[in-house]
Amino acid sequence: MPRLALVRRLEAAGFRAWPAASIQFDGSWQIRLTAGHPSKRLNSVNPLDPSDRRDIERRVEMAARRFEAYDRQLVFRQSPLAPKELDAYLDELGWERFEETAVMSAPMSELDIDGGMDHLPVRDVGRYVDASIRVHGRDPSLKAGLTEVLSSIKPPSGLFVIEDKGNPVSTALCVHDKELAGIYELATHAEARRKGRGRDVVCAALRWARHRGATKAWLQVETANEAAYGLYQGLGFKEVYRYSFRRSGEGQGAVSD
Repeated sequence: MPRLALVRRLEAAGFRAWPAASIQFDGSWQIRLTAGHPSKRLNSVNPLDPSDRRDIERRVEMAARRFEAYDRQLVFRQSPLAPKELDAYLDELGWERFEETAVMSAPMSELDIDGGMDHLPVRDVGRYVDASIRVHGRDPSLKAGLTEVLSSIKPPSGLFVIEDKGNPVSTALCVHDKELAGIYELATHAEARRKGRGRDVVCAALRWARHRGATKAWLQVETANEAAYGLYQGLGFKEVYRYSFRRSGEGQGAVSD
């Protein structure tokens, strides 16, 4: 069982690094909604206290109405901070559990991130957004929403793009939040995989954060992504905890990460 204090610390850093446009609270449930971007982390209910288990049925219904107003499907993000009673209630409703994610961390001093080329972060948010959309293979219509999210990040952030013959092949966002360096949005273009590009961009981003004073690195990776999970393990990251998303079986549609 992970230490809840550490879980809370990393959850808070994650919220700061990937800010939702609207944040409301129902008790300790953080309700995050963003009209301009469909990311589940930006559009989900995040319970933050295992002991907050009152009026679950009524609160789920209230959350559903809020999400409906944003034309979003209600999604719960269930970390170790979520009360077990909520999971049990969603089980009774037959809600699907999907996209389990591992949160991994390590002291900078224990990571194998030296060697390889240094890459400076790009200063042009538009250039990074275009590169990220291309590398992820996402719909270009997400450009405005992603630009808004990146422009709203308050801690210092580095936008990293690795190119090959003028074309972006790997991208990553690194957010330096006090002693923490978080890696987000890592992706390598399908045609450039298995060439060490992902490792290069992660190492360059973490060296940048270490130079700025970060002493601990962390990230999130879907457990189904065995290649990425193996990359992070090879660098020295260790799993701290896992979370997963839950949604009703009705009206399922495409949901971005």
